[in-house]
Amino acid sequence: MKNTPILVLITCFFFSLNSNAQTSSSKIGCISITELLNVMPEFKKADTTLAKFRDTLEQQFEAMRTEYAEQANLLAGPDTTKYTPTQLVIKRQTLAELLAKIQGFDANAGQLFNQKRSILLLPIQKKAEDAIQQVSKDNGYAFVFEKDNLHVYPPSTDILPLVKKKLGL
Repeated sequence: MKNTPILVLITCFFFSLNSNAQTSSSKIGCISITELLNVMPEFKKADTTLAKFRDTLEQQFEAMRTEYAEQANLLAGPDTTKYTPTQLVIKRQTLAELLAKIQGFDANAGQLFNQKRSILLLPIQKKAEDAIQQVSKDNGYAFVFEKDNLHVYPPSTDILPLVKKKLGL
């Protein structure tokens, strides 16, 4: 009987710890990173820069394709009789080299675009993720899920307005 008050105190202590742990660890939030990025001015600027870069690459590719088509038409037409056999061999070899150049450019352009995209977008994504982490920490969220990739039932708190405020948007 003498241990009963101590046992009651210990039990109350553990219940209070457990309820505090549940309260802090059960706060769940969600956010659409896509929506966040779309309202960030630096993302819009990077997107515009990427569009211009993509257009430049496409123009270069189209110019090369046009040149190839023109040279291929010359070699396929009736005007080939004005060339000597040696000239025809050289022109066909030049055409094959141009085709290889076009194929190489196409593969390289994709890599260049992806590199440019990474260079421009990674710092912006990092800034967004850092803001999300800070808001989560400041507001006691144990978990924050990407809203577009997960269905959370019951619906959780959308922290997008808090992150926008943190970023000054």
